[in-house]
Amino acid sequence: MPEYAATRARVEDYFDRTATRVWERLTSDAPVSRIRQTVREGRDQMRAVMLSRLPQDLNGVRVLDAGCGAGQMTAELAARGADVTAVDISPSLVKIAHDRLPEAHRHRVRFANGDMLSDHHGNFDFVLAMDSLIYYEANDIARALEQLGARTSAGIIFTVAPRTPFLMTFFTLGKLFPRSDRSPIMIPHALGTLRRQGPGNRLKRVARVTRGFYISECMEYLP
Repeated sequence: MPEYAATRARVEDYFDRTATRVWERLTSDAPVSRIRQTVREGRDQMRAVMLSRLPQDLNGVRVLDAGCGAGQMTAELAARGADVTAVDISPSLVKIAHDRLPEAHRHRVRFANGDMLSDHHGNFDFVLAMDSLIYYEANDIARALEQLGARTSAGIIFTVAPRTPFLMTFFTLGKLFPRSDRSPIMIPHALGTLRRQGPGNRLKRVARVTRGFYISECMEYLP
């Protein structure tokens, strides 16, 4: 997957070298700009949508937080009893996620730095990938779902950037931020396009979250 590897390298460079402090602040309670506040609120709403697809009681349930970032999803999963493997390509963000996790839940979480698709992470009941596949082409997303699906028993819940007029005009939310904070290019996708890459009817749309400058669509893939 050469295209996947090239995109992954750009994402790693952005999150681990350029925008760590930006994302650390965005995922905290610290004051942020009005634009970033809408992104914060939108991400909070999307995280709640994704978590609603899982059982409330997660004791004994194995979950991969694929692209854990600063650890908000990881913390909520662990609080509900899940055995979590939290993976991110950015060592800096993994450290933030580790340091923020309440001590009472640390025995439930294994943190790892590297590729979220690696077979070394093991098998899972669920995979959650919030905004960690949004930079990839449709064929790379399909291959990622196939690779993760081979090790997942219940479902993969993930997000994509939907093909809306707004996103097709700006093409990336990062362009709304100062140049030094810009993210890698986010690629909008339609459900039909993704299905035609291989997932077919195993892929369904769950919900769209639109909050100011945050627009994201939750999808679910059944292995």
